[in-house]
Amino acid sequence: MSIVVAVGSTNPVKVNAVKKVFQEVLHEDIIAVPVSVESGVGSQPVGLEATIKGAVNRAKNAIRVVNGAKFGVGIEAGLVKMPFTITGYVDVQFCAICDDKGTITIGAGPGFEYPPIVVKRVLERGEEVGNIMDEISGVKNLGKKQGAIGFLSKNLMNRQRLTEIAVLMALVPRMNPNLYFSEDFR
Repeated sequence: MSIVVAVGSTNPVKVNAVKKVFQEVLHEDIIAVPVSVESGVGSQPVGLEATIKGAVNRAKNAIRVVNGAKFGVGIEAGLVKMPFTITGYVDVQFCAICDDKGTITIGAGPGFEYPPIVVKRVLERGEEVGNIMDEISGVKNLGKKQGAIGFLSKNLMNRQRLTEIAVLMALVPRMNPNLYFSEDFR
């Protein structure tokens, strides 16, 4: 029997990453249902709390709108303050997973730094990273392809792999329920 996972995004990169990781972890057939849902935060989150809140809201909203979903997944990337960096910020992708009982688990992917002009335009003008990176790279809809990380890393990392890491990290507690959800360890 298939497990239905509601993904709070219609971006094929995010949907494919969720499906791949859930299949690897659960060893089940996964039906990943993309849904357009609100994050409840700005289109370009800045700060740890806003970014995580966006992921959690997407996960909760996704599971609410997909009948029969066992999990809702929200993925949100945002600029998070980081000392000793060139710009003072790194981009970190967070994944929130909400199950049909309401339990939420969170994971994060690796962080990387955008060029200073990108961070400046986000902070000073409120522009979205995706639009700026499309302009810099010359690739339309870069975020639905290799992503900014693919462009910046010369394709040594791509957006799907980056997303897969965040999804896997959010699944870690679910892979070890006796360590995370047992009363003995709380």
